[in-house]
Amino acid sequence: MYFYTNFKIRYMIPKEITEDVVMRIATVKGQLEGIIKMINDDSDPDKILTQFKAATQGLQKAHHLLLDDVFRKSLALKIVKAMNDCPGNDCPYAEKIEYLKKQFPTLEFDELSFKIKEIKHIDEEMEDYHKNRKKDLDTTP
Repeated sequence: MYFYTNFKIRYMIPKEITEDVVMRIATVKGQLEGIIKMINDDSDPDKILTQFKAATQGLQKAHHLLLDDVFRKSLALKIVKAMNDCPGNDCPYAEKIEYLKKQFPTLEFDELSFKIKEIKHIDEEMEDYHKNRKKDLDTTP
């Protein structure tokens, strides 16, 4: 199971990011094993709490790193698709798409999911636009 999951992650994410995420998770794994040992050894609760905090932070950093890359790729692909679906000056969404394209390099992590939803909405609107346009062309003599 581990190798299959690892293969899937490596397929989607650049190797340097995958290596960093795996290293962080391995560190967290070691911290969790240390916490178990500390609990079994009846160690100082403050030291156990400190280790819990460190493990939580490590896992959050790995999670953030992974999601940031996946969300960025997803948004980039959606922007490219929208640009391809909206060629020329007659596309009513060209300005919105161009604006998202310009914003893309500077987007913060917490903005990515919102922008993915925004470009998805534009894509849905363009599908309706193209359907209506096709109907108009089909009914025009």
